[in-house]
Amino acid sequence: MPWKQRNQKSLPAIWRVPDDLWSMIERVLAELDPPACTGRKRIDARRALDAIIFRLRSGCQWNRLPREFPDDSSVHRTFQRWVRLGVFDRIWAVLLKACEDLGGCDWEWQAADTAMGKARYGGDLVGPNPTDRAKPGVKRSLLVEAEGGPLGVAVASANVPDAQLLATTIEAIVVERPEPDWPQHLCLDKAYDNKTGWSVIVDYDYEAHIQLIRDLRPPRRKRYQPRRWVVERTLAWLSRCRAILIRWDKKAANYLGFLKLACTLIWFRRHYRLALSSARP
Repeated sequence: MPWKQRNQKSLPAIWRVPDDLWSMIERVLAELDPPACTGRKRIDARRALDAIIFRLRSGCQWNRLPREFPDDSSVHRTFQRWVRLGVFDRIWAVLLKACEDLGGCDWEWQAADTAMGKARYGGDLVGPNPTDRAKPGVKRSLLVEAEGGPLGVAVASANVPDAQLLATTIEAIVVERPEPDWPQHLCLDKAYDNKTGWSVIVDYDYEAHIQLIRDLRPPRRKRYQPRRWVVERTLAWLSRCRAILIRWDKKAANYLGFLKLACTLIWFRRHYRLALSSARP
């Protein structure tokens, strides 16, 4: 495919709320966070979301937001209110459903993995990072579908084993998990090859594809190729947001809110491509 034609399908890095995304978010805010009847007038919701996305991508302090955005304290209060009301969960689910309606979500193959990061200021759900000389760290656990679209995310201390987060991550799926006639496959690495990991797979009715710690079976030709790399790619996408790469928030709920917003933006990029492809003759 020529470069120019391929470039037309790409979407630049999102630093502001696109109009198509705002039309979906506006309906969610009207339901979950309607205007207050009393008290001071709130700041403009779209401008507040622009500031939150800037904070997500740049990792700057709240009081270092550029002057073009509303007051930093008001933006911070708005962000915490939306986290408390579950706004980011809902818009994530709306985008996921929209992509699913366009045939852009494959539940048959799924994968889960974790990534650890620094937690500079400590806070709740922070523990010694075994890969960083026991400095305070946080672990994010992610479940994705076949193409790497995030389905659920969870946060814990850096020293929590991966397998102990698997059930919490599956429970965090933002939409109702379908029950198809065919099995749903779950691809995992060696960190889940233990009693905890296998019991979670059985409890949630998955077809397991775990890289065993000691695999004594002779090599055989497989009819499928487990796709563990897609979740690692999505974790790398999330790490491009500096507010996720390094946790500056003391409250785990705020850090999780940024993770959910980043997952929403990933689904919006896919929805943009799917809508563009379906609009072509």
